[in-house]
Amino acid sequence: MPRQSRIKSITGVYHIMLRGINQQLIFEDDEDNEKFLDTLMLCKKMSGFELYGYCLMGNHIHILLKTVDEDLDLIFKRIGARYVYWFNWKYRRSGHLFQDRFRSETVSDDRYLLTVLRYIHRNPIMSGLCKNPCGYKWSSYKDYLNDSREQGIVDTDLVIKMIGKDEFFKYSNTSNNDSCLECVKDRKLLTDDDAKAIMMDFCKCDTIEAFQSISPAIRDTYLRKLNLSGISIRQLNRVTGISKGVIERILRN
Repeated sequence: MPRQSRIKSITGVYHIMLRGINQQLIFEDDEDNEKFLDTLMLCKKMSGFELYGYCLMGNHIHILLKTVDEDLDLIFKRIGARYVYWFNWKYRRSGHLFQDRFRSETVSDDRYLLTVLRYIHRNPIMSGLCKNPCGYKWSSYKDYLNDSREQGIVDTDLVIKMIGKDEFFKYSNTSNNDSCLECVKDRKLLTDDDAKAIMMDFCKCDTIEAFQSISPAIRDTYLRKLNLSGISIRQLNRVTGISKGVIERILRN
């Protein structure tokens, strides 16, 4: 079946999501996150797009941008080719890293632009990684916090001129039911047996008892990565035997 053409945005603004193939992590450590942001900055200069927001979430990425000189397909071909080449070199792997083509939705007015930006910045909260947007390191929220003119790679002026900085922070920290290009809506749900098998293979453990005997620091890192790979907090509780409250506390820190 031929691919459907993307819907063109009348404003040129799009919300983009990239996912790891088979829910694979596309950021294993801080160096990977930093490399992707360096790649994003380089391609922004090359392609001439305006960047309003982003969030790097372990196994997927959200980006809010406006096309100017080049269309989306060329922009993300540039980004993907550079990052995947580096990632495969670093981890001595080959083949695809991202699942299918990137997904996109059009952003046709200022109200929805603000909604999408809030959704992107609150994505880590919905995943249990932090309590508020400023508690997450790998999103563009920090660019909006910065009063310096050297504010990073994000073009913050549009939003700040639209509603003002104080109102932006109030709006960003308001609980809501926003659902924009939702990552999980077409995700195949894992059974507990599947989740247990992933946990055992990922952590090289033969039993739950072996997992529980891992040192707390290493165990906590495993739990964060397993959650980012698609295993929910409740499911982690069931397959690891670690209490839901302890897992929630680990994911917030």
